[in-house]
Amino acid sequence: MMDRAAAFTLLCEFTQSESLRRHGMAVETCLIAYARHFGEEEAPWALTGLLHDFDWEIHPQLPDHPRKGQAILAERGVDEVVRRAILSHAGFEDVPRLTRLEHALFACDELTGFLTAVSYVKPSRSIHEVDVLGVRKKMKDKAFARAVNRDDIVNGAAELGVALDEHIGFCLRAMQADAARLGIQGSAGAGKESACTTDSYEGILRKDLRSSTDSLGGFGRFAGRATGSSCVRCPGRN
Repeated sequence: MMDRAAAFTLLCEFTQSESLRRHGMAVETCLIAYARHFGEEEAPWALTGLLHDFDWEIHPQLPDHPRKGQAILAERGVDEVVRRAILSHAGFEDVPRLTRLEHALFACDELTGFLTAVSYVKPSRSIHEVDVLGVRKKMKDKAFARAVNRDDIVNGAAELGVALDEHIGFCLRAMQADAARLGIQGSAGAGKESACTTDSYEGILRKDLRSSTDSLGGFGRFAGRATGSSCVRCPGRN
């Protein structure tokens, strides 16, 4: 399995936009949380989230994204399970979503972007000011974040077998716990961190902390912080 540092380097190689890097990191955060909840192996779920849109800048249209990115991922040694999950999130008829990982990626993709957008319109630009009720209200406002497909958010939760409000709350709590790394801490943490890499998955998944994921409503102490890292962009870049 590719390690996290190598995956982040790959993301940076093909993605220059820091906001798009952060989107990959946000989906990574939510998929790690769900992997823990479902008792799945965390590394492939994390890789899937981090790399799912790695080729968007070079292949900005379907079906090139993510089909053409598959060859790059295979050449770099990314596992087939991860590659198929990434391919499945585009909704191609020949690649139906079959596994829990594939359903989870689809469920978290649009939602993480929407949660980030909601956080940016808060007074302090902080996700800590966001709640489920506010998200549901914003979903009804078609003029807000109009590029985000609301049907994908609703259908994604249904595919995953989770009530929509529970799904929103679960991802919201995961992203709130990882807010500084994702750039959505708000005015209190503005400028303190950027899209940093880590040496390993444990840089995000602090081993000394335990998430209370006995139920979707009980998500608690997910530790999404980059430890031992001070990079601003990505490895090897100034």
